[in-house]
Amino acid sequence: MKFEVTPLPVTDFDRAKSFYQRLGWRLDIDLQFTEQIRGVQFTPPGSPASIQFSPPGAGPLQHLLLIVEDIEASRAELVDRGIDVSEIWHGAPGQPPEPGRDPEGGSYVSQATFSDPDGNQWVLQEVTERIPGRV
Repeated sequence: MKFEVTPLPVTDFDRAKSFYQRLGWRLDIDLQFTEQIRGVQFTPPGSPASIQFSPPGAGPLQHLLLIVEDIEASRAELVDRGIDVSEIWHGAPGQPPEPGRDPEGGSYVSQATFSDPDGNQWVLQEVTERIPGRV
C-alpha cells in the first residue's frame, strides 16, 4: 500500500488553486467533470503524495506535515512567495516550544506553520536525518 492523496476541504476552488500555485506546487489536474463536480489536485515539489480539493466538511485540517531539509531556507522561500508563515520554533515532545531553530539541529524538532485561505494548517518540519526504516 502507498498513501497517495488526501482530500483537502476548501470553500472556493479558484481561491485555493491560486494559493497552492503561489506555493509553487505542481497542478496535476483541474477538470470540470459536471456542473457540480470539479477535480483539482496539487503535489508539493518532491512529494509522492498529493492533495485534492473537496467541499468543506467538519472543519479545516490541522497539522499537515511538510518535511523540509532546511527550515530557514524553506520558510524564506514561502515568505518570498507572499505566504504568511510563523516564525521558526523548536521543542521536544512534551516540552513547551522555544523560539528559533533547534540549536543542536535535531531532526523532527524545528518547525514553522502556515495556513491556506480556508484555515487548513501546514507544518514545516525540518528533517536532516530520518528515523531508521523511513525513506
